[in-house]
Amino acid sequence: MSAQTETHEAASPKASNRLPFAVYLLAFSLFAMGSAEFLLAGVLPDVADDLHISLSSAGSLISAFAIGVVIGGPPLAVLTLRWPRRTTLVVSQVLFALFVAAGLVTDNLTVLIITRFLCGLAYAGFWAVAAVTAIGLVTPDRTARASGVVVSGLSIAMVAGGPAGALLSHFTGWRGGFWAVVALTVLGAISTAVVVPTTTAVQEPSVARELRTMRKPQLWVVYAATLLSTAAYMISYNYLAAFLKDITGVGSVWVPAILVLFGVGAFAGLSVGGRIADGRPHHALLIGAGGILVTSALLAVLGHHVVAVVILVLLLGVAGFVLNPAIYGRVFTVAADAPTLAGATAVSMFQLGISLVPVLAGVAMGAGASLDVIPWLGAGLAVLTIPVVLIERTMARGRAWSPGAGEN
Repeated sequence: MSAQTETHEAASPKASNRLPFAVYLLAFSLFAMGSAEFLLAGVLPDVADDLHISLSSAGSLISAFAIGVVIGGPPLAVLTLRWPRRTTLVVSQVLFALFVAAGLVTDNLTVLIITRFLCGLAYAGFWAVAAVTAIGLVTPDRTARASGVVVSGLSIAMVAGGPAGALLSHFTGWRGGFWAVVALTVLGAISTAVVVPTTTAVQEPSVARELRTMRKPQLWVVYAATLLSTAAYMISYNYLAAFLKDITGVGSVWVPAILVLFGVGAFAGLSVGGRIADGRPHHALLIGAGGILVTSALLAVLGHHVVAVVILVLLLGVAGFVLNPAIYGRVFTVAADAPTLAGATAVSMFQLGISLVPVLAGVAMGAGASLDVIPWLGAGLAVLTIPVVLIERTMARGRAWSPGAGEN
């Protein structure tokens, strides 16, 4: 199914500029589920103490979730292709809540790892279908904005859901925050069943068509931009707390507030990027990649200056999330006839970009580099993103100019 081949209840050419409420509900549901990913990092020492295991063993729970997300989306997209989208969304939310709950009633590390992996699978399945559903609920000129709103649920989870869950766990034990995730996910599932309208496909869902779409070289260039750009800003964000303490000299009490600024920037970036991307997606991609490059380099150079760093953290959030709506917009444009598997793979590439961050940083610091090299790594990844975007733009123009081809 695609945005071009669906009929739906919510969108019409004369609709107001306001997005349907269902799009914001999908963002809330992604926030609820995504909070489980970022919450664990904040309670990892408590998990290790409670289970009487090493910190590195507890860290395997983070890896299990990430692996589930990376490998889970594409096969689940194929398996559920003929399901109504609303059914897929609700089932994935219910399964996610059940898997989280199952992990909370055991002290066995192996069982916990398995449940975290299964949570990652369900999360990936929801995320991919949520993005496709959102663009099917709006007119074509608002698809990037709609997908940007859905992705904003992840940024809220990153900067608010995870920290808030960790704070709750501080008073209730590490499981408390995760029980809150279960409750919010169930609420999201019920709301999805009630609020999200059904969609009807003009074309029959086709696994063969989905797989043919995945053979498009242009699509894999977009995926390369997704992976590189995500790693480019996440590498600085993931090590920002340590950078602020050790390089900038910020007191621990101020670190959470500065991290929140990244989230504020992310919201601004998503809003601006969604509006730019609907008309000029490559502008949004280049602005975002260029912004990550400049802000990362300035963080490395001005890392000892508190005021400069505070401003740059805000701007890094803006730059990183300006390009997110355009990334999804390009995926769903290139894969317009069969976006489900393509969207699921985009989610996997996003998560893979996040997963590569500790590997790259570990190699650098293992070679003796200090924390102030981290922003330079982000700048380098942004440099690599720019030619990839330019290649994809050239491919899109070539396709648009070829005889009988539609514009991408």
